[in-house]
Amino acid sequence: MLHEIHPKTFHVEYRNIAPEPDDMLVLFDGEKVFCHVRDGEAALTRVGEYSVAENMELRYLFSIDELRFFMADVSQAGFKEPPGGYEWHDFSIFRMTGPRHIAFAVITAQQLYKWYVSRRYCGACGEKTIHAESERACVCPVCGITDYPRLSPVVIVAVTNGEDLLVTRYRDRPYRRYALVAGFSEIGESLEDTVRREVFEETGVHVHNIRYYKSQPWGLTSTLLSGFYCDLDGDSSIVLDENELSEAIWLPRAEIPPADSDIALTAEMMEMFRTGRM
Repeated sequence: MLHEIHPKTFHVEYRNIAPEPDDMLVLFDGEKVFCHVRDGEAALTRVGEYSVAENMELRYLFSIDELRFFMADVSQAGFKEPPGGYEWHDFSIFRMTGPRHIAFAVITAQQLYKWYVSRRYCGACGEKTIHAESERACVCPVCGITDYPRLSPVVIVAVTNGEDLLVTRYRDRPYRRYALVAGFSEIGESLEDTVRREVFEETGVHVHNIRYYKSQPWGLTSTLLSGFYCDLDGDSSIVLDENELSEAIWLPRAEIPPADSDIALTAEMMEMFRTGRM
């Protein structure tokens, strides 16, 4: 999956450090990232390749092994001379672009970039926030509210009925391959309760024997995915939620298409069932 970059190690802990010329600089403009792409491989710019304005601050993000990643502070501007040979690409290309650790870094950095953009001002009093010195947090200097990056928990659910798997297609989304039932956990709800509720809301069937499989950080939507397998409980008749889905069917194991990518938890769970490993 996207975050599985072994033997490299992801270090997420925040460090209040200054950049050095060889550090990576991830530069965003909305949904676009500044990089160089050739033959399916992407290269990011280095801090030393930029001429930076005097007041420009670079924010430390994380490290992968000894490679440190920074981004430009979202409340400032000041790149004098961006380097040649790079151009703006939609960051979603990193779903299919390597190397894997760089793709994971860009998508994770985009998640933090969006959080920083949304926290430039205090949600309580409207004052401009400042960054805490010792941790990754935005602090209001007037009312004192401290805001940390937040994740939205999501369940991915593989419902099985013997040799059949419950698969769905989203409505009004560009992704048209089969997917699994998925949904956000609500306040006061356990992940297991979310599994039961989402499956019933989207397809009208009940489940039991819920088993946790694996989790995945999914920076594309700022979510933390938790995968579960479970079994049909009772009637297999489907009542489709047409607001969410265009299709939901019981698909025999032998008819499940092979996975076209190895970056997503959904694809891995479907492939595990298709190949008889779950």
